[in-house]
Amino acid sequence: MAKLTKKQKLAAEAVDRDKLYTLEEAVALIKNHATSKFDETVEIAMNLGVDPRHADQMVRGVTQLPNGTGKTVRVGVFARGDKAEEAKAAGADVVGAEDLMEAIQGGNIDFDRCIATPDMMAIVGRLGKVLGPRGMMPNPKLGTVTPNVGDAVKAAKGGQVEFRAEKTGIVHAGLGKASFSNEALLENVKSFVDAVVKAKPTGAKGQFVRKVALSSTMGPGVKIEISELV
Repeated sequence: MAKLTKKQKLAAEAVDRDKLYTLEEAVALIKNHATSKFDETVEIAMNLGVDPRHADQMVRGVTQLPNGTGKTVRVGVFARGDKAEEAKAAGADVVGAEDLMEAIQGGNIDFDRCIATPDMMAIVGRLGKVLGPRGMMPNPKLGTVTPNVGDAVKAAKGGQVEFRAEKTGIVHAGLGKASFSNEALLENVKSFVDAVVKAKPTGAKGQFVRKVALSSTMGPGVKIEISELV
């Protein structure tokens, strides 16, 4: 196990691992103990009552955080002609067609999110084994396969967050930076939790949200009272 620094020990001692905190208390604790030299990301982990191995229990979706993520997102777009120009005008970092496909096949993936127009999916489909495992494969259900590439690019750069339950039924996401105000973080957390709850699959039985915890990149996890959120 990695040795904790003096600051990490102090932060860990400040958090009662057995206590369920209010959302306001959790955010204040995290901000107070995010003392690294860089601006730490505030992350959420939601333990859901689902088994994603079953198709009717998969939890996946996308939501727009009201105060953004504080992260610079590089966007790649598969498009031609006017749609390619629309994507560039909206701020896309990489735009192309066959040339972009070849670059990706060669191991050059210079973006964090991938968007495609519907007519480009024949090309994008060849990249499933490369983009799929990275969670970058364009998907119409997530709004990343769309003729409205300009809007999609602006959404991706403006604080849009994708979420997907892991094999153990846990959803992770970064919801802002420690430098954000308490109010901004509170709004982002509530907005994200609402989106996950609305994405509850038909196959989920019993209690859907079982545990919720917040943490900063280098800080301890802070458990939150579920009734505060759901």
